[in-house]
Amino acid sequence: MTPTFIKSNAATQLTMAVEVMDEQGDLQTRQIACERPLTVYLNWKEIVTLMTLGARPEALVLGYLKNQGFIEDLAAIESVIVDWESEAAAVVSSQQAADLDQSLEKKTVTSGCGQGTMYGSVMKKLDGVVLAAPELKQSTIYALLKALSAHNDTYKMAGAVHGCALCRGSEIISFVEDVGRHNAVDTLAGELWLSSEGGSDKIFYTTGRLTSEMVIKVAQMGIPVLLSRSGVTQMGLDLARQLGITMIARAKGRHFEVFSGHDHLVLDEKPPLLAPSPAGRGMRD
Repeated sequence: MTPTFIKSNAATQLTMAVEVMDEQGDLQTRQIACERPLTVYLNWKEIVTLMTLGARPEALVLGYLKNQGFIEDLAAIESVIVDWESEAAAVVSSQQAADLDQSLEKKTVTSGCGQGTMYGSVMKKLDGVVLAAPELKQSTIYALLKALSAHNDTYKMAGAVHGCALCRGSEIISFVEDVGRHNAVDTLAGELWLSSEGGSDKIFYTTGRLTSEMVIKVAQMGIPVLLSRSGVTQMGLDLARQLGITMIARAKGRHFEVFSGHDHLVLDEKPPLLAPSPAGRGMRD
């Protein structure tokens, strides 16, 4: 059963033009990313207010509720109502966490941009989980990075947003941008949930750093490979190793660094070494 989406005034503006003065005192017109609050209600109980770009609010809300453990069964969702005039999203479900009030009390603010949150004992659901990481070719990483360069439309126009992508090999299944990377992850999690597909053959890409929150959410989606153009945190790395996730960071151009899952990578397209630097150390391009 697919939930009914009631989009009341759901269309929203992603960027807007503003006038700025440059260092020469000249006036220029620039695009900036829009940011707006969206308060999420589950069966008329207020859950959280997300600060979001608002590109795909229905998927964002469903992915958030699933990742936080508030709803597990997609068939239990009766409707999703988004209304930007009231800056609210209401989800009606026949099922919700039995300990909802207790879970809301156990809110942990994470290091995600825009202050992500993790509720209750999310990690308990991942006890004993070890994802089966597939073999991954270096050439696939390069092909995927090249394909991703055609995206990031809002970032290229206005900056100030993160992008995330759900990929299969070098194919980009879905790409989304938002003001916080945790919102982008939740949006893709909601889309994957609605599609009823598994994550075992997927790669998750993000422009943001790989924190514990990012690793947890990707593990909840069942995705064994995490790729980022940014860095990692110690807790994120510890969790990736614990959960069997191949973690690849600082991926840009022909460069990347594998932090976990080294044994699953096939180096089939090594870039040439540059001439030694003055310090005597070879560098890759």
